[in-house]
Amino acid sequence: MSNIKYDTYFDLRAKHDAFPYQHEAFQAIKDLPYAAIMHEQGLGKTKIAIDLLLYWLEHRGIDTVLIVTKKTLVKNWVGEFSEHTNLHPRVLSNNKGDNFYVLNSTARVIVTNFETISGEKARMKLFLKTRKVAIIIDESTKIKNPESKLTQDFFELAPLFAIKVIMSGTPVANRPYDIWAQIYFLDLGESLGTDFKSFKSDCDLSNDLNTDDEKRKVFEKSVASIFDKIKDFSVRETKNSGIISLPTKIYHDVLIPFERKQFEMYERLRAEMQLVLQKDGIEVLDESEDTIKRLLRLVQITSNPKLIDDAYTELSAKEIYLDELIRKIIDRDEMAIVWSIYTGNVDYFHKKYKELGAVKITGKMSIEERNRSVESFKSQEAKLLFATPQSAKEGLTLTIANNAIFYDRGFNLDDYLQAQDRIHRISQKKDCNIYNLMVESSIDIWVDYLLKAKQQAAFLAQGDISIDNYTKNADYSFANIVHEILNS
Repeated sequence: MSNIKYDTYFDLRAKHDAFPYQHEAFQAIKDLPYAAIMHEQGLGKTKIAIDLLLYWLEHRGIDTVLIVTKKTLVKNWVGEFSEHTNLHPRVLSNNKGDNFYVLNSTARVIVTNFETISGEKARMKLFLKTRKVAIIIDESTKIKNPESKLTQDFFELAPLFAIKVIMSGTPVANRPYDIWAQIYFLDLGESLGTDFKSFKSDCDLSNDLNTDDEKRKVFEKSVASIFDKIKDFSVRETKNSGIISLPTKIYHDVLIPFERKQFEMYERLRAEMQLVLQKDGIEVLDESEDTIKRLLRLVQITSNPKLIDDAYTELSAKEIYLDELIRKIIDRDEMAIVWSIYTGNVDYFHKKYKELGAVKITGKMSIEERNRSVESFKSQEAKLLFATPQSAKEGLTLTIANNAIFYDRGFNLDDYLQAQDRIHRISQKKDCNIYNLMVESSIDIWVDYLLKAKQQAAFLAQGDISIDNYTKNADYSFANIVHEILNS
């Protein structure tokens, strides 16, 4: 093993005590070879992880702990170490020259991102063979696709780690089978098997579950068994389990009638899709890439026709309502985050509400620009934050606001859940309003049904509800609903 002599002066004490439920999770997994921390977002998984690594460094003979997270969260993690410990982590980046010195240093903790690990795979193999290294993967749904090169690289490195931990508040990011690759990284197939295709087939929230009784039974039985198979090395708490008192989350489903020209645009595209479905003989939603793109086109029109037609000069249905809602929130001396899956919307509304002190976060902005927006919002210089879930759904605590407005929503459950819980987490003092803006009798209604079906399946897979509770509330009508919407 390693010939490197580690200094004994490192202070491995935590600066703050954990909440009781965090300490309980720590105790449950501190001596395991691998574990999954699946506490719901906003419940302080980072604190559990830091307490674990301090324990490993002191009591389990670990030389170095590797923290792997998303690029935008590396700075957050470095800040967390300053807040919670006396350790000073080193950072691996895309600078291979600097990485050489980091990997040959006596660093006890190294923070990096997924892409760097993949790009430095050969060097990482050598590093892992010369030291006893533990890994903590933050936002582990990044490796949910077992067929991607990134995930395959992590699978290849997995056996070389002395201890492995994954963390995600939404391990079932979109469909129940998303959990397979994350668990495979830990136990190499011991609990959920080595055959992903078979697992996916049994755990697929497909469009024919509403009409195929036998397939539905297999689906429900398979998904219900997932948590039982992984519970010996997994810890999971939700905000509803009574472990901590948080303000109430209040949902407002707002139905808004079409603007006339917007409706005409929508109907033209809907008619085109109707012809495609009739021509291909499809009775329920076809999940081909072409069909999904067409459905997203409908979502664009219900969201903001300006996204696809520069000649559209009207105020769309949602824009009129959004303006009224924002001004009510400002009048209450409160702050709001407005979420849209479209960068064009974020740019448009950021400019429109500039006089109200709006800032924005999109994937096109640099990390430094995003950080400036966050700081301006947290300091209350800005009262409004416009953002895409893809760029700001993770790693941010924005409890200075208590209003989250979903101007539109895509089909991804993780985007929706993570985004709303930027405001509903530890340190929030006010009740949180979650506004879902939907155009009446449109594709927005199907999106709502689909996300609710995915959320119930996620609850079942994560052990949040029993199979009896699930079967009472499960609704597989989303496929029928989209067919009705396209053919009404």
